[in-house]
Amino acid sequence: MKKAVILFNLGGPDKLESVEPFLFNLFSDPAIISIPTIFRYPLAKIISKRRTPIAKNIYKEIGNKSPILELTQNQAKSLENNLSREGEYKCFVAMRCWHPRASDVIKKVKEYNPDEVILLPLYPQYSASTSGSSINEWYDLCRKEKYNIKTKTICCYPTENNFIESHVNLIKKTIKNLENKNFKLLFSAHGLPKIKIKKGDPYQWQIEKTVEGIMSKLTNENIDYIISYQSRVGPLKWIGPSTDEIIIKYSKEKKGIVIVPVAFVSEHSETLVELDIEYKKLAEKNGCSFYKRVPALGIEENFIKGLANLVLQKETRGNFVSSVMCPNKYVKCPCLAIKS
Repeated sequence: MKKAVILFNLGGPDKLESVEPFLFNLFSDPAIISIPTIFRYPLAKIISKRRTPIAKNIYKEIGNKSPILELTQNQAKSLENNLSREGEYKCFVAMRCWHPRASDVIKKVKEYNPDEVILLPLYPQYSASTSGSSINEWYDLCRKEKYNIKTKTICCYPTENNFIESHVNLIKKTIKNLENKNFKLLFSAHGLPKIKIKKGDPYQWQIEKTVEGIMSKLTNENIDYIISYQSRVGPLKWIGPSTDEIIIKYSKEKKGIVIVPVAFVSEHSETLVELDIEYKKLAEKNGCSFYKRVPALGIEENFIKGLANLVLQKETRGNFVSSVMCPNKYVKCPCLAIKS
């Protein structure tokens, strides 16, 4: 049997001229701004135009473009090589807000003519704003294209053993030779408006489960840790504590900072600029004794092995695969909509 694996990610501008249309695509997504289209599109136009100068300066720091497409393609290639031992698999990359868009990828998948499609968001922790948006877009396209094919969806994998192990390995490598052990291990994840969590999004709960899994394997290290959230924009109240506030707090106590991008599996502007440049400057300005950043997972061997295991796994609920079952209050979790 031929199987197509679709790796979903957000995407990023491939040149400075792409920044504004990329931002428009982001803010016009109903999963990001949940208002009627007649109002959302003009608002997205205003927001993207206002944010473009700031965003361009960010991308100028990393070569005038986002590296996320190339890095995601590397992950797709590594995963395809791993899966080739188990059968005929072909991996495709589909970006939510820039190229290659799902509308183009679905045409290539149809040309490949697989017997089954497996949807794999590169967001380990599910949110309706990220994984949910990409999954819904794909199913909408299938209906539009009248593409009826057996499809399995990997909903989330916040506690998948190999995913956890890959984080543990990279953390251990980063702290192994530190002479100064007086540091705070800071797990930083992309933030989300509080209203999203109140409406049943399981993202924050799943972040906490990921960190629990990681720390359960670091018990011998005697590490002081905390979870925080970054990349806050707009007037809404976001989940916290915020990464910048935590960095200031512990830097003023003269602690070192070791920061882990716990929800990002690829390097991009939020790791290479926000974490590596902006937050490092903030830490140093406030007296941090040292600042280290653990790399994103990329093509770390255990991570790719974990993704392969998820692809090969039988469905756990309906046509969904998940490493964890969310509590019933998280009504945005798609697995909960499936009757057991």
